[in-house]
Amino acid sequence: MPVYEYPLAFHVGPLLSALPFIIVMSLLPPKLRQQLNSLLISGAGSAYLSGGGFGVWELPFVFIMTGIGLLGLKNIRWVGMGWLLHSVWDVLHHAYGNPIWPFMPSSSWGCMIFDAAIAIWFLIGAPSILSFMYKRKHAEVGR
Repeated sequence: MPVYEYPLAFHVGPLLSALPFIIVMSLLPPKLRQQLNSLLISGAGSAYLSGGGFGVWELPFVFIMTGIGLLGLKNIRWVGMGWLLHSVWDVLHHAYGNPIWPFMPSSSWGCMIFDAAIAIWFLIGAPSILSFMYKRKHAEVGR
């Protein structure tokens, strides 16, 4: 089924699922947040290994994502680049390969939306949502 024929929930659901991820990660101290997500992006490269999809071409992607995860230990924006790259890989799998979940043909599309949403958060520096809300509340009190 083409993407434009998916119900709205197939587009909005993954986007809304990114919010709890961002909120939970915001509760972690910045350095731990960076280290944990560097590890997560390194492992995300192997998400499609069990399903095949692009066969042997899945392996170079694993190595690329592992390298990006290592770079993410130095700068959190590399984690964002990794999630963005994984989003592109999701689109390719949706269009030409196998879905990440074989029982759900739209799963790679949903993964792309989720990954892109969290990529944006990491690319802007993965700011703590709590500190943002705290600053906003104190700015309103000072008026």
